[in-house]
Amino acid sequence: MRQKMLLLAAVFFGILAFVLTYQQLQSEKEKIRGEAEFVYVIKLTRDIAENEEIHEADIAREKVKRFRGTQSISREIPWDKNMMIVGRKMESFKPKGEFLQWDDLKPASRKFTGITGKVRPGFRAVSIPVDSTSSVTNLVNPDDRVDIVATFRFPEMRSDQSMDTITMTILQNVKVLATGTNWGVGDAMQQQRGYSTVTLELTPKEVEMIIFASQKGRLSLSLRNYEETKFEKNLQSVDFKFLEKNIMQYNQERENQQKNR
Repeated sequence: MRQKMLLLAAVFFGILAFVLTYQQLQSEKEKIRGEAEFVYVIKLTRDIAENEEIHEADIAREKVKRFRGTQSISREIPWDKNMMIVGRKMESFKPKGEFLQWDDLKPASRKFTGITGKVRPGFRAVSIPVDSTSSVTNLVNPDDRVDIVATFRFPEMRSDQSMDTITMTILQNVKVLATGTNWGVGDAMQQQRGYSTVTLELTPKEVEMIIFASQKGRLSLSLRNYEETKFEKNLQSVDFKFLEKNIMQYNQERENQQKNR
């Protein structure tokens, strides 16, 4: 009888140990899953030799799963820093398909220090005033792409000298270089909660137009999807008469879009 009791006790404690071990393993698995996250890093689209300069077409965006706090995350270059490495040279050969790391790059030369290194040749950096509304609630970040929409008030061609208002998109797919003093490096992005200016990358002719428009009207930014590069051809200038005439058509188009999703 005593031997049976000992055997039953051994089986019971064995099962208990198994259950506790299983629960511990499940807990560790859940903990690991919680510490993992998806991040976007830079992948090479072709073989790049030592001392060869990196161009925009040489890199692509890749979604990968990484554990928080691991060394690989800090070494791999996040996709939101892609324009900072365009023009940099490779320290050594790296094959197509590999993830780019900071150690793969030669030290930045003087021309890459400061925001001037982000401005492409033939372009200029110019800042425009924004508020929380015109900057999409301060959600626009460096390296985002935006459309610039302007609203103007001007006298109608009538004898009563009343004012008319018109809204139009004046530039599309514009690169944001900086928001306030944050241009995407260092600790500025973590420290800055709001901003009152946005710095854009424009051609010299566009700079003239934007400065004039900012003095004569209100500019707002329309934030694009990171993959959206299309230029809309059938845009219009909207005033009250246009809105009154087309509002039903706009709602019909929206309804058709939702049905086709």
